[in-house]
Amino acid sequence: MGPRVVLLCSLFGVLLGQGIEQMSIEGCCKDGQSRGNDNEDCAALPLISESTTCRIVQEQCCVTVLEDNMCTTGINMAKDQGACDSLFTNTCEKKTTKMCCDCCLLGKATLEKGLPCDHTLSVGYQCGLVSRACCVHGAADNQTTPTQKTELPNKDETHENGDNSVLSDQCEGKCAHSCVGNQTCTCFKGYKLKPDGKSCEDINECLLGASNCRGGERCINTEGSFRCQREVSCGTGYELTDNNNCKDIDECETGIHNCGPEFECQNTQGSFRCSPKVKCGGGFIQDALGTCIDINECVSQTGPCHHGHICINTVGSYNCQRNSVNCGRGYHLNEEGNRCVDIDECKDHDKVCTGHGCVNLIGSFRCECEAGYIFNSISRMCEDINECRHYPGRLCAHKCENALGSYKCSCTTGFKLSVDGRNCDDLNECDSNPCSQECANVYGSYQCYCRRGYQLSDIDGLTCEDIDECALPTGGHICSYRCHNTPGSFHCSCPVKGYTLSPNGRSCQDVDECVTGTHTCLVDQSCFNVQGEFKCLSFDCPANYRRVGETVARLQRSDTIRCVKSCQPNDVACALDPMHSVSHTFISMPTFREFTKPEEIVFLRTSVPAYGGYHLSSYDVKFDILEGNVENAFDIIKRVEKGMYVGVVRQVKALIGPLTTVLKLSMRNLTTQGDSGQNIINVHVFVSEFWF
Repeated sequence: MGPRVVLLCSLFGVLLGQGIEQMSIEGCCKDGQSRGNDNEDCAALPLISESTTCRIVQEQCCVTVLEDNMCTTGINMAKDQGACDSLFTNTCEKKTTKMCCDCCLLGKATLEKGLPCDHTLSVGYQCGLVSRACCVHGAADNQTTPTQKTELPNKDETHENGDNSVLSDQCEGKCAHSCVGNQTCTCFKGYKLKPDGKSCEDINECLLGASNCRGGERCINTEGSFRCQREVSCGTGYELTDNNNCKDIDECETGIHNCGPEFECQNTQGSFRCSPKVKCGGGFIQDALGTCIDINECVSQTGPCHHGHICINTVGSYNCQRNSVNCGRGYHLNEEGNRCVDIDECKDHDKVCTGHGCVNLIGSFRCECEAGYIFNSISRMCEDINECRHYPGRLCAHKCENALGSYKCSCTTGFKLSVDGRNCDDLNECDSNPCSQECANVYGSYQCYCRRGYQLSDIDGLTCEDIDECALPTGGHICSYRCHNTPGSFHCSCPVKGYTLSPNGRSCQDVDECVTGTHTCLVDQSCFNVQGEFKCLSFDCPANYRRVGETVARLQRSDTIRCVKSCQPNDVACALDPMHSVSHTFISMPTFREFTKPEEIVFLRTSVPAYGGYHLSSYDVKFDILEGNVENAFDIIKRVEKGMYVGVVRQVKALIGPLTTVLKLSMRNLTTQGDSGQNIINVHVFVSEFWF
């Protein structure tokens, strides 16, 4: 909010310098505030002036009102509901509302925990202001004594203006603060008019950044105004003055020091010092109680005596005496004190060579270190030898780990330490049965594999999972009818009736009931096997026709039942009838799942030669489908084979079984004089519901 205030002030300065009337800019701002109160889009406000400056002022005043309202909404939600859960929406408006709601909850929590409202959390400037405001407001609500009504800052000015009472009468007393006429209300300094045009609410100068607090001070909003308070206290030894500055406390003058009767108080900045009244002489120092204590110059000073002398402390001074014998390292004075003798360090064996042998030397000693240790002549101790670092790659086949006085070999995964403690032998992991089926040991590792019908799991590489052969891309072609998956394998099945599983275990083989004798046809009926079932057929020749051949018990696909014309004597109508014969033939077909081209199913062969001279009374033949062409799934074409005309019946469209139809075909012999005869062929078509 602060940068917007600075921007508006700068714009006012520019506009005044250009000579533009201030009322026009205030009108732009007032229009923006009004549209902000109506929750309009501040970035797309209608232009009310050609001035770019007016547009900027209009937009910024609108944004200021919107953000103030959004923040007020968040604060009110925190005070009324005590939660901000309903504001989890990723929009700019909700983020501002949620920020003020969360920060107000922070201030209320600070008050509930008994912490000071002036916390130093780095939550941002605006969040800190909202938090303190909610904390201070809550503290005021919790006071047991009633708060006195806050006087408005400009109350005296209102009374001094005698016209205000008249203006208030013009507004009929509806204004909360003052009336400026024409039913228009205004508010005192530090307040702003609410949207109802009558009531006034406090302006949060701290939230808007309109305070004049200095660095190191924070703004605290009050009713109709604000006050500045230092962020950091003055600290021990200082006090805060009325002008918000820190002043040193003279503890000596105020008598709050703790100096004893033997001391006098001396004030310092932020503190004080106790100085003893009695001064000690040379060679003495005064303690905290003012007592003079002797100084041991032999300890407090470095080399107070010359070389060859020793220092002896006295009260208030010291003496230097000549040292007759000075023994070096490894020697000490004898009992007479007149010469230096060797010190046998090995007598104290536990201190000089712990756990190792000790050899005394003149003026020194040496440790006889155990294997895996080496003697350090500087530290005069036995130190461990790091064999792994001194002999890399020569001690262990895989990994070497140093130990005190020795080393230890270890192996990588998949190997075990051999009996010599240095080399590594392959570990046969298969002995522990890590795989669910088969395991193959390899050098340093192992490999799991599965039996036929299983595959290794991609997750752990150990478990064998069943392969669903029926679900494979080729699963639909494994079995001709139904595929059933089993652990490690699969099996095929056929329809319950009319089929049996072939020896290959995958195909379905039709059961010829006419051959096995499992049909139910009567004596005067012929059994015709169709795919998956059988048909019992019987045919009678029409009047004036006789059957050629006897009725057979079993009809095959190539069999034809034929009735030829046989007229009674003197039956002229029968003799003139062009139809010579009526035939019946049979065909069984599957349901084609993929029909890509016509299928030739019946061939009608004639004895009519092709390409004969028609004008020389040669014969021709014409083929037609008279009845039974279901869904126009069949047609008949004429072609020449071995010089003769042949009628070919084709299936041109797929038929879904089960379906039975009788194709009534006509074969007419033609001459130049017209039809010379006609033969009828009835093709009994049985379409199975299966595709095999």
